[in-house]
Amino acid sequence: MRRFEGRVALITGASRGIGLAVAERLVSEGATVVITGRKPESLTAAVERLDAIAAGHALGLAGKADDADHRADVFAQISERFGRLDHLVNNAGINPAYGPALEIESSVVRKILEVNVVAALDWTRSAVDAGLSRSIVNTASVAGLSASPGVAFYGVSKAALLNLTQQLAVELAPGIRVNAVAPAVVRTRLAQALYEGDREAALASAYPLGRIGEPEDVAGPVAFLLSDDAAWITGHTLTIDGGASAVAVG
Repeated sequence: MRRFEGRVALITGASRGIGLAVAERLVSEGATVVITGRKPESLTAAVERLDAIAAGHALGLAGKADDADHRADVFAQISERFGRLDHLVNNAGINPAYGPALEIESSVVRKILEVNVVAALDWTRSAVDAGLSRSIVNTASVAGLSASPGVAFYGVSKAALLNLTQQLAVELAPGIRVNAVAPAVVRTRLAQALYEGDREAALASAYPLGRIGEPEDVAGPVAFLLSDDAAWITGHTLTIDGGASAVAVG
């Protein structure tokens, strides 16, 4: 499939994990991608992987997701180099604290919200101002769908992102579609503490499909929601959880 031929997509937090898998999928379908991440060396390696798929179809720009100057530079370079922006994937997210919500320091709470929610809004606002023309996908989590012991405030932030997705879907319709994905545990560095060691087998047994997710398991659904195949879908959250939500508890 070449659903993204000639299109330009911006993916935040895409030096590895889900973001990089999404970038690889879009480039394989013809897109040019602009990817961001905090570490220049990781972005360089990611661009090399993307160049192996389609040379010259990736640009990496290093910076923090909640840095306004970084964001402004990204859009300036998109305008100068490509003159268009078709798709946005708000993938950047953090979870620097594990444990109950009542035990997380307020400064950490604010940082989680700044990156996981406020930054997503800011990137969206800037993308719209830059002429974003087609679609947005926000990377949320199943932790945002219910109580999430162990990653409590991460879950709160993702619940906010899911509601923001619905708000933006209404505000940006009919010109721009906005959807979200809510993955369960995926093999990424962010989620490593949840599946490392002996935990993976126990965790996998809770999923009817018998394994935890891989970044590619999320990349395909994201590409679908960005594409014209999802032309009549907006304000929707697609749960990607290996069937876990189909299992009754109790």
